[in-house]
Amino acid sequence: MDVVFDLGGVVFRWQPDTIIRSVFADADRQRLARTGIFQHDDWVALDRGSIALDRAIERAQARTGLPGKDVERLFHAVPPHLTPIEETVRLIRDVKHSNNRLYVLSNMQVASIAYLERRHDIFELFDGAVISCRVGKVKPEVEIYQHLLNQYQLDAGDTIFIDDMPENLETASSLGIQAIRFLDSAQCRKALEAMNCV
Repeated sequence: MDVVFDLGGVVFRWQPDTIIRSVFADADRQRLARTGIFQHDDWVALDRGSIALDRAIERAQARTGLPGKDVERLFHAVPPHLTPIEETVRLIRDVKHSNNRLYVLSNMQVASIAYLERRHDIFELFDGAVISCRVGKVKPEVEIYQHLLNQYQLDAGDTIFIDDMPENLETASSLGIQAIRFLDSAQCRKALEAMNCV
């Protein structure tokens, strides 16, 4: 089988509130950072690779009124907070050793994916990767899934996609890809065992 993993929230921890608290102690500023930065369209633009990090920082500071140095610290705090979920890393190794092909399909910004690829050897286990900022497409848009299938000549019916976001899985399912909602590593392992992938 071809097994495709999302990164943030599946392979690496994605906890925006923890990142925000690492920079802002005040509840009002935390709320501003959440709504004005992480939940803003510019965040999607960063994932898509259509806006540069420096420009995103400038726009976020102007939009929120938060101190520029703190906004910059917040953006730069993101990559180091993406720490491996060790149980998932073990699962990936087991899936690979069971003679499956492994791929990545992830929304991620330039700085974050560059940081992770420098720091972690897990990427050596994957047969290919589609990262949003490198292809100018983001989940749950259908085009990024089609890009994955076409680039690696995958058969949708023989492909399993693992993601923690329901809307991302819905698009995958609409293309005939088998979908697993990631809740935790143990649950994901059981689902893959049931599909004879571990």
